[in-house]
Amino acid sequence: MRPALLSVAERKAAQGHIHKIKFDTPFQPRLDALMQTHEWYDWAGYRAPHSLWSEELEYFAIRSQSALFDISPMVKYRIEGPDAEAFCNRLTLRDVTKLKPGRVHYTAWCDDSGHVLDDGTLFRLTETRFRLCCQERHLPWLLDGAFGFNVTICEETEEVSGLALQGPTTCALLKAAGFDGIETLKPFDIRDFAHQDGTVTVSRTGFTGDLGYELFIDTRRALSLWDRLWDAGGPYGLRAIGYAALNTARIEAGLIVANADFITAETALRADRARLPDEIGLDWMVDLKKGPFNGRRAIEAARRDGKARFVLVGLEIEGNVPADQAIVYHRKKREVGLVTAAIWSPTAKRNIALATLERPYGDSILNDLWVEIYALRELQYTRLMKRAKVVPKPFVKLARRTQTPPGDF
Repeated sequence: MRPALLSVAERKAAQGHIHKIKFDTPFQPRLDALMQTHEWYDWAGYRAPHSLWSEELEYFAIRSQSALFDISPMVKYRIEGPDAEAFCNRLTLRDVTKLKPGRVHYTAWCDDSGHVLDDGTLFRLTETRFRLCCQERHLPWLLDGAFGFNVTICEETEEVSGLALQGPTTCALLKAAGFDGIETLKPFDIRDFAHQDGTVTVSRTGFTGDLGYELFIDTRRALSLWDRLWDAGGPYGLRAIGYAALNTARIEAGLIVANADFITAETALRADRARLPDEIGLDWMVDLKKGPFNGRRAIEAARRDGKARFVLVGLEIEGNVPADQAIVYHRKKREVGLVTAAIWSPTAKRNIALATLERPYGDSILNDLWVEIYALRELQYTRLMKRAKVVPKPFVKLARRTQTPPGDF
């Protein structure tokens, strides 16, 4: 059978699709106008800023004023129908029956072996409608799991755009932008506010450990929402930021990232790379008082038999050289783990890190831990062995994150 011949226009269209490496979010025109560093990275196929003007100053915009970050590439699923609550409760680790309309909670979900497939936020918009936001794409798996439930599941990543507004002046900024009553929103509350001829959904959530909000809107109205915030933001020090600044803030807050601090079950190429919730600090999510959920039997068996092999810990490391991707040793000899994320914390004024360690190290053995850092100095790497100690997370805890109403900074 001869292949069908394409017209010139069809060939050009096909070539354009092949050569388009990254997708643009609806906020791309505003990001392009502000871009000074030309540092972009690939976020789920989207062209996203690593930094826009100054990685260091963008971080301080989070901690001292207001920072705006485009979260549109975050994968979003709409789950709705009479059995939406039952499906979400069967899917995730936490008890969804306790999640009331107008609330959101952080959760995770596992495969049948109890290994974490992803973590994310579950928004309960109404009694029968939820929005699941996460890092990875899971639609085929979600649809398979919905067999027998009266629910409709669809991805709405492109239809719903998102902005994270983070920092101490964000509540005052939103009030100035006409979001009346925003100061009454408690942590993990959701509320709809009028915008143009529609609405914008605002949640008091974020990934920085600071006072902050996330705003979700129909993509057709995305740019007008950006402009509304930008026009009101001048007196409150509003700045657009990239991922580098956000990453510094989330490490200080002790928050983990899929496929950075742990490997998701669907992504892992080796069987020993997948992780149980108890191995990545998500054991507090597992609600054994509720009914069946994916991976329950495996998680219970691992706890009963002591088969959790790893633990994710916070480390404080001597010196000021970040230990990113450093090997962790016990008594400078035995390799016991790996640093997954590390920074010099501008707020805590400490050299901090997240690390995954093999039990019992980091669990019952906490002393005599060391990290091996290779520091580039004058075109030559210098090997540094620095002492590390296990410390509680978060490394930075700010009262304003949960204060209601927030202060007018």
